[in-house]
This record gives sequence, structure tokens and C-alpha cells, in this order.
Amino acid sequence: MKDWYTLYSNILYLHFSEGFYKLPESAKNAASPANPFLRVLRMAGYTLVRLFGNLFKSVEQPERLQGKVWLYVVSQNNYDSLHFLEGAVPDAVMVAGQSKAIGRYNQQVARISLRKKLFYYYKFLPIFFQFLSHRKHSTLRFVDLLYDAIGFYEVYLQKLRKYRPQAIVFANDHNADARAMLLAAKELGIPAVYVQHSSVSNLFPPLTFDLNLLEGQDSLDKYRRYGPVHGQVEFIGMPKADKFVPIRNKNQQVQTLGIACNLMDRIEEVEQLLHHINRDFPQLRILLRPHPRDKRSYTFVTGISPNISLTNPRQQSVFEYLRELDMLISGNSGIHLEAVLLNVWSVYFNFNPKEELHDYYGYVSHGLVEETTSYKALKPMLEQGIQQKPEVYQRARYYNATVGTEHDGRSSDLAADFVKAMLAKGKL
Repeated sequence: MKDWYTLYSNILYLHFSEGFYKLPESAKNAASPANPFLRVLRMAGYTLVRLFGNLFKSVEQPERLQGKVWLYVVSQNNYDSLHFLEGAVPDAVMVAGQSKAIGRYNQQVARISLRKKLFYYYKFLPIFFQFLSHRKHSTLRFVDLLYDAIGFYEVYLQKLRKYRPQAIVFANDHNADARAMLLAAKELGIPAVYVQHSSVSNLFPPLTFDLNLLEGQDSLDKYRRYGPVHGQVEFIGMPKADKFVPIRNKNQQVQTLGIACNLMDRIEEVEQLLHHINRDFPQLRILLRPHPRDKRSYTFVTGISPNISLTNPRQQSVFEYLRELDMLISGNSGIHLEAVLLNVWSVYFNFNPKEELHDYYGYVSHGLVEETTSYKALKPMLEQGIQQKPEVYQRARYYNATVGTEHDGRSSDLAADFVKAMLAKGKL
């Protein structure tokens, strides 16, 4: 049982860390509801829909899984980040857990059956009490996350023994199911590759992959602060941005403004800013983008001005959204880096001033974006942008190693070459 605690502490590294527990409730709510009753309800729903529901569903297609290179994804964003390898690496196939929501790509991934996950829930109470004795506050707050995680490792170990993939490529290093798959692969000696898909947080676990394909120096500097870095490290830039590099924004004036908000932001702050901007700059076209997991109502948008539109993040990728913009305003979000890569002028604006989460990714401190603390400070920047928008994409070089080099816009080729070289070495 001691080994169970060690294993599941690794699997739940991020969500049971002190740093995650200290985050604002608005940030934690995205992973687990604050209301204890809703957490219990979530566990009950998971039991009925996922655990018992999966018992009666056969989803695996062995011919798609046997001996392949698995591109393991846990979200639509992950799919977008790894899709380029499907055509570039022989025998590569997109793979996801049985009921994992992959957005618009739900029908395009090979599924791994989790029907036997239910049979490992005899471990839940012993593990729960172990966690309770070591991390009482986190265990009580995130009991639903612990409950969800049970059985992933055990089932994935069986599946890897059965299908023996040549390697597994990940775009996520911190979700419980992804970490369970990684630990199962390491147990069986199956090569594991990490392709960074978003900006790195100081809550992420140390790197333990065989091949770590990072965007740039910022990521490596952060991972080194979290612990020893294992495996080969290479800088590849951002593959999912490749096809948009040739169409970087070349406009000299700001005509279309984007506002990207997330679950940590207060809707009242967003609405207030829209009113201010529309009052003083009625000529601006404004596109509001909520986070894909944000289910709150933004219907107030239509009542402010016909120049303000609400976009659908589940149907439109980040880069498809950014290509329409000249300037972006957002809070603590990785979208700042993606905007600057497309030469979209990006400004940090805190939509939740009551919570202490300033410059979460370090974009302001490293000069990637400007910061404004109020609309009064933002207004002259908008006035400037309407007259002359600055060129900003070179600011991203610390974060993205290919910017301004011969590999700019060719990150996919670079990443595929590293993966193929690793596979070839393994066969030799």
C-alpha cells in the first residue's frame, strides 16, 4: 500500500501540490468544484456514466493500436499540437482514453478501452486514507480528482503489454491520465516523447521523458527550477503555429481587437472593459473569446454593440482566432505567446484584481507583453495602436527558439526528425 501512495502521488503531482492548493478558487474550480456536494455528485456521475457505462462499450480497434507510435492526447488542444506527426512519422496514430473528450476530433482518435478500470476501485479507500494522513487539506478539497485517477495506471499497463507501441508521444505532462500512461510506459521500457503544447507553469512536474521537445529556453529554465531534467532536450519552437507563420499580421494599425478571457477572470470586469472600449473607440471591431471550458454566459456581448462578436472556442482554434486580430488583451493566459508569434500586439490586463496571480507565466517580466493595470492606462495604448501598431514577433525568441531563424515556420519538420531519429536508434 505504501507503493500505491507513491505511485498516485506521482500521478497527481500537479493537483495535489501545495502551489495548486494555494491558487485562487476561480482557478481550482476548473479542475474540481468548490462546493463539496458538487464534488460528491461529480464522483457519482463518473461512477455511473464512465465506470459502469464503459463496461458495456467496446471501443478498441486492435489493428489501429498494435505496434504503432501512439500520439496520446487528452484534449482538442493536444490533438492540434500532435496532429502533424500523424503524417510525418510512419505508423503514428492519434490515441485517447475511452471517454476522453477531444472536442471536434472525438471521432478521429483510436480509443483505449477502460472497461476494467472499475475493478481497481478496491484501492480507493486505502489510498484515500493514505493521502488524508499526508495531505489532508488537498485530499478533502480534491477527493474527486483522486477518485477519477484510480485505475488509469493499472489499465494502461495492461494495454501497453498487449499492444506494445513503438513509442508514445505526449503533449501533456501533468494530467492524471497522461501521467499514468507515462509511468506505465516507463515501467515497460517503452520510449516516451514530450512535445510541449502550451506555456509551462511553475506547478508542472519535473521532466522524465526520453525525449523532451521544448519550444525554447524559457521552458527549459522553468523545468530546471522544478527538479532534475531527464532525457534528451531539444528546442523545436511551436509546431502548431507553422502554417500561420507565413501569414503573420502585417497591418500597421489596429482595426480588430481581441479579448481572450478564462475561468480565472471575472465576467463583470470583462463586460466593463467592453463598455469602456466601445464608448471611446466605436470604430474598433472586437472579438471576445472565452476559454473552451468556460460555460458561463456571455450573452451581454450582443447588447453592447454590433461591432462586438462572441467567438466559439470549441469550433475555432486559437490560431484561427488570432489570425483575425491586430491586437489582443488578455489576463493570465498562454494565448499571449501565440499572439506575439503571429505579430499580434498583446497586452496583459488583469481581469481579476482581487486575486494575487500577477504575471503567472512571466510574460511581463521578460518583455513579451506590456502590462496595463486599468482602463485609464490601456486607453492611450489603444490610441497608439490605431495610429501605429508595433511589430512584436521578435519578442518571442526567448520562448520560441525558431523565431527569426531558418527553422521559423518549420517546427513540425524539426520535431518529426527528432522523433524519427529516436525510433531509428531504438530499432538499431
